[in-house]
Amino acid sequence: MTTDSFSLHFLLHSAALVEEQLRVRLAEIGLRPRQARIIQALSRMEPASQVSLAREFGITPASMSTMTVRLIEAGFISREPDPDEARSNLLRLTTRGRGLLSDIHAAWGDIDALIAERIGSENAATLARMTRALRDSLGGRVPGAPDAETTEPRKELS
Repeated sequence: MTTDSFSLHFLLHSAALVEEQLRVRLAEIGLRPRQARIIQALSRMEPASQVSLAREFGITPASMSTMTVRLIEAGFISREPDPDEARSNLLRLTTRGRGLLSDIHAAWGDIDALIAERIGSENAATLARMTRALRDSLGGRVPGAPDAETTEPRKELS
């Protein structure tokens, strides 16, 4: 059996190609795909600590710190001391960061449209249902969504 005959190969390769299309589209607004996801999650959670954001994304607080520092430097989020925890900070979207949400959603919508254009609307809807089911069955969820929410808004990529 060759590597090309494994379903996993097609899934990973397709995901990489779609992410590259998203990377190009988001570059127009000065973001990377994971930064866009952090901004979207923070819009649901704010104010939020780096630790709580890291937990939502299943990454280390140190990794989240690296990503949030870049977003702070770009002026998309702000950091302020947590009034309830002296050693902790809270993150919030700035006005500039909040203004990116519609651009992020538009970029995600463009990628949804690209997928539908390439494989047809019915196949794109089936793919969305199947990948959501796979994500949910593996314990994934929409970062920042209430615990009961397992389905995501139409234009959310996670």
